[in-house]
Amino acid sequence: MIDRLDAMRVFVVALDEGSLASAGRRLNRSPAAVTRAVAALENHVGVRLLHRTTRRLQLTEAGERYAAVCRRVLTDLDEADLAVAGNRAAPRGVLTVTAPVMFGTRVLRPVVGAFLRAYPAMQVRYLLLNRMTNLVDEGIDVALRIAPLQESNQIAVRIGAVRRVLCASPTYLAGRPPIECLSDLAHHACIGIEPTSPNDIWSFPPAPGGRIARTVRVKPRLMVNTDEAAVSAAVDGEGIVRIFSYKIQREVAVGSLVVLLPADEPPPVPVHLVTLPDRLSLAKVRAFIDFAAARLRANLDDIAARPEDRRCDGDPRDADIPHLREMPRQDAADPLFRSP
Repeated sequence: MIDRLDAMRVFVVALDEGSLASAGRRLNRSPAAVTRAVAALENHVGVRLLHRTTRRLQLTEAGERYAAVCRRVLTDLDEADLAVAGNRAAPRGVLTVTAPVMFGTRVLRPVVGAFLRAYPAMQVRYLLLNRMTNLVDEGIDVALRIAPLQESNQIAVRIGAVRRVLCASPTYLAGRPPIECLSDLAHHACIGIEPTSPNDIWSFPPAPGGRIARTVRVKPRLMVNTDEAAVSAAVDGEGIVRIFSYKIQREVAVGSLVVLLPADEPPPVPVHLVTLPDRLSLAKVRAFIDFAAARLRANLDDIAARPEDRRCDGDPRDADIPHLREMPRQDAADPLFRSP
């Protein structure tokens, strides 16, 4: 008879490490022992959970579903142990955090590193994904969302806003006709980010005092499928790109990209940290949200406060949007600046 909980832990560690041998090293077990534990688990459930190759492990369809359940079960057991110590116990254990790839790499990753240094007993499972994740099914403690949020029983704390901006390099702009209004874009080389088409339409808010949204038909000469490639191409002078402000923060700061037509930007897009109500009482979740929110606000406020990026038409940049229940905070004032 197998120890199912132990076999589940072995199974999850093998997935996190990417191989049975690496799981054995982390668990201080022989590769044969790890293999036996996973095989016993498969025999117990009656289906194959993993496709094994010499280089990596690949979950079967049944394995994907079972892995999500295992993570939830093991997390709940770990949290039950922590609950015995009370809510004031020092944060420890594994925290699962997810964010869009480029935001997670450029903005949130340094915050995660600082959190780990501040809380030595913590581990972070950091998932960078350009898709909407299911917090319950995927065992996620905290998710960073860049989008207006729908009403839900989830808890969200607003940490800022990002803008969708037009930018180009000084090299590209030199010697070309000036870009003084939206219609000028049709006469310039543009960089498209898939999904796009050879004849793309960029939409913008109505002109001051108007009611009809404005559109510009552009013909991207270069179409790419990643934001990183788009930013790199823009820096190299290939054309104008339309992208979220945080993705070109470094390039604008050093002068390799210039923001264009800031008065014509659409309303900013909110950024939230989101968690589930039953997770908020956990010391590790509360500690991370409190730790990360202040640092992310400072970063996003810095992006939003650039003089060249301020709107000129008097429209509010922080209008209310539908959002999840606001997270209760321990600090006195929470300005919640109105930000994949």
